[in-house]
Amino acid sequence: MRKIGHHTRVKRFFKDISVHTPFTKMVFLLIVLWLIFSAGVYLAERGIEGTSIASYGESLYWGVAAFSTAGIADQPVSGAAQLIGGLWIVIGSVLFFGTIVATVTTYFMRPMLRPHKRIIDTIEYNLEQLDDLSVEELDLLKNTIDMLIVHVEHIKQGHSR
Repeated sequence: MRKIGHHTRVKRFFKDISVHTPFTKMVFLLIVLWLIFSAGVYLAERGIEGTSIASYGESLYWGVAAFSTAGIADQPVSGAAQLIGGLWIVIGSVLFFGTIVATVTTYFMRPMLRPHKRIIDTIEYNLEQLDDLSVEELDLLKNTIDMLIVHVEHIKQGHSR
């Protein structure tokens, strides 16, 4: 039983990440740009004497090694490939690390942005201000709370059926 609960939490976590953060879109964009820039480097290096990027597959490997700052990517030989590769390193790195930061920030900030969290915060703030309310305002507050209790009880009865 515990495994099912854990599995459900993990599944919900990945669903939250894919639906409520920019992660999925950014990874897709990163992959498309990687394919395009790798093709550009390959086409610019094709036929150049002394290049280590002699196939599209080697260019794809170069693209990952170059933007990941692993420092293991061979340098392209032609000026055009170096320009394309340099652009890829900058754009790919910014997108990759930006995606990580944006995803983590969005994921952890999301609960604070939920409407019910705002409602609760507003109620807590207003409860701190009770001493400043007039008798009429307190009476209105009591009526509102009574309506809220009735509403909550109605919801509970609907869910228990």
